Amino acid sequence: MVQALAVTILFAIPLRLWGLQLPEPVFPMAVVFAWAVIRPSVLAPFATVLMGLFLDIVWGGAFGLWALILLIAYGLVLGGRSMTAGQSRGALWVWYGVVTAVSMGVGFLVVSVRDHAMPSLIATGWQYLATIVLYPFAHRLIDMFEDADVRFR
Repeated sequence: MVQALAVTILFAIPLRLWGLQLPEPVFPMAVVFAWAVIRPSVLAPFATVLMGLFLDIVWGGAFGLWALILLIAYGLVLGGRSMTAGQSRGALWVWYGVVTAVSMGVGFLVVSVRDHAMPSLIATGWQYLATIVLYPFAHRLIDMFEDADVRFR
C-alpha cells in the first residue's frame, strides 16, 4: 500500500518531457486487485478507502470518488474470486482489465453527473491503459503470497 502511494506521488510530479506529462495510472488498483484475489480480509476495504481518499487529495478530485472506484473494483474481484482460482496469468489480466474498466466507467459516470459535463474520453482512456499495464505488479503480489501461504500448496 505504501509503495503504491509513494509511486503515485512520484507520478504526480508536474514534469514534462517534450511537452508530454507522465501518465496518471491508478497504482492502488493493482494492490486492490491482488488483495481481493489472494486473501480477502476485514482490513483491506478500510485500506482501500484510505488509498482512494489519498488519490482524491493528490489529484484534487471529488473527495470520496476514488475510494468509491477502488471499493467497486474490490467488490467485483471479491465477487468473482471463485472464478479466478487457478486461472492463467492471461485470464487474470483480462479480469483485471474488465474490473478496471467497470470501476473507472462508474467513476466516469459519477463525474459526468456531478459536474454536468463529460470528462475527456482521451484522458480517461490513457489513464485506463496506463492502469491495466500495471497488472504484472498485481500478479507479482499474488505470486509472492501464494508461495508464502501453505494453503495454496
